[in-house]
Amino acid sequence: MYGQPVYIMKEGTERTQGRDAQRNNITAARAVSEAIRSALGPKGMDKMLIDNFGDTTVTNDGATILKEIEVSHPAAKFVIDLAKTQDQETGDGTTTVVVIAGELLKQAEELLDLDIHPSIIIEGYRLARFKADEILDGMSTEVLFDNDKTLRAVAETSMSSKIVSGEKGLLAEIVVKAVKAISEDKDGKKFADIDNIQIQKKKGGSLVDAELIDGIIMDKEFVHSDMPKKIEDAKILLLDKGLELSKTEIDAKINITSPEQIQAFLDNEHEMLKEMADKIIASGANVVLCQKGIDDIIQHYLAKKDISAVRRIKKSDMEKLAKATGAQITTSLEDLKDYIGNANLAEERSIGDDNMIFVTGCENPKAVSIIIRGGTEMIVDEADRAIHDALCVVRQVINDKQVVPGGGAPEIRISQKLGEFAMDYTSKVQLAIEKFAKAMEIIPRTLAENAGLDPIDVLSELHGQHAKNGHVFGVNPFKSKVDDMAKLNVWEPISVKKQAISGAAEAAEMILRIDDVIAAKELSGGAGGMPPDPGGMDEDF
Repeated sequence: MYGQPVYIMKEGTERTQGRDAQRNNITAARAVSEAIRSALGPKGMDKMLIDNFGDTTVTNDGATILKEIEVSHPAAKFVIDLAKTQDQETGDGTTTVVVIAGELLKQAEELLDLDIHPSIIIEGYRLARFKADEILDGMSTEVLFDNDKTLRAVAETSMSSKIVSGEKGLLAEIVVKAVKAISEDKDGKKFADIDNIQIQKKKGGSLVDAELIDGIIMDKEFVHSDMPKKIEDAKILLLDKGLELSKTEIDAKINITSPEQIQAFLDNEHEMLKEMADKIIASGANVVLCQKGIDDIIQHYLAKKDISAVRRIKKSDMEKLAKATGAQITTSLEDLKDYIGNANLAEERSIGDDNMIFVTGCENPKAVSIIIRGGTEMIVDEADRAIHDALCVVRQVINDKQVVPGGGAPEIRISQKLGEFAMDYTSKVQLAIEKFAKAMEIIPRTLAENAGLDPIDVLSELHGQHAKNGHVFGVNPFKSKVDDMAKLNVWEPISVKKQAISGAAEAAEMILRIDDVIAAKELSGGAGGMPPDPGGMDEDF
């Protein structure tokens, strides 16, 4: 007021306001989008990611790429979180959501350059987002639980852009059988929880050696060399109890004055362990699967009775074994006959350099396993990611019963319908809706570019086909032309599309709301000379 400067924030604090703040955030978010755009679609390219330890990952899975790359800008981190959310919700469409978000911000930037207020753009985007959901509902097709052909097509569409695409038919068959096996009825609807599908990866062989196991595989061996390696008509006992003598919770001293007392003490321990073994033997079980340890003495008595045992099994595997075999996990050795489950076969097999235990032939198992083989560690890992995505999309279709055509067909349909919808508004909101419609074209445009096609020609033909012949036409990268996705059996879950479009729109709206960025001064170096956080946004202002 009197010529004296007034300092409100700490010295060194950086502040960016207005258009500069918006431009910086939009540029950072678009940079992430552009980085993975070339990975979209069946003809998309792969990325090689090398971490600080020199470990290499080769993939075109959007979530994996974004998880591995390190960014410091908060807006870029926000877009990466968007892909993580897409992956958690639907398991697929992670590249799509980031590409759409980047294009929505690009189109919004053009409106900002025309001095259209961000609030108007946000309002238009919000209206367009809700309308897009309605358009998707209008073009969806119902899929019944027993429609294996469409379920396989959905799985194949998901895997067509992965390294494993050459074997997508075989893998899709495995995926559909696995998801259908673990599906359950809830309130009259089918529900699939893919956490009940165990995936085991083993380097060696090739992708065609992948198989579905109607039971569970454990990366373990039987604990005693004298135990049978193959047990037919297995009676399974699941124990969440250590078959060993536990230490007392209090410290105690035992005064021993003669050798006979030592022997009596050891004999007593031996007798207690033998009693535990006798209870298991009396139960009629011939396979004991224990979450904790098994004492050598108990191993000896079980082996004498041709009972095979495994110890230190993961809790998650124990839960899957219970669902597969019908056994109940017990913490007591009393009344064991009530807890026993069944399987046709429990066998220790050699897979690659390791021995694994297969519990198979379970009747109506609610947990199953997929074993993945491949020539290298990278191929096995990428196959694992591809199968996970395929499991997720098949689950989504079983849960939602709705699919839409792939190949960019939904985006073109939304673009056209939103163009008509925008005409209902006479204010500047109309421009925002039209920009949203234009942004939807980025998916077919990118599919065309990644296939080496002219995107302008492809978009023109797509708009023409949708105007005349319906909503099933999309980009066919393999034949380098616009094609009927329904005839090609290219389908995607409606929930993946809805989540991608709504998530991208919400992210764009949030970034557009930011008009002031206040970054606290970075620390000069923490304890032990640690460098400051590159984002500079996690400290108190």
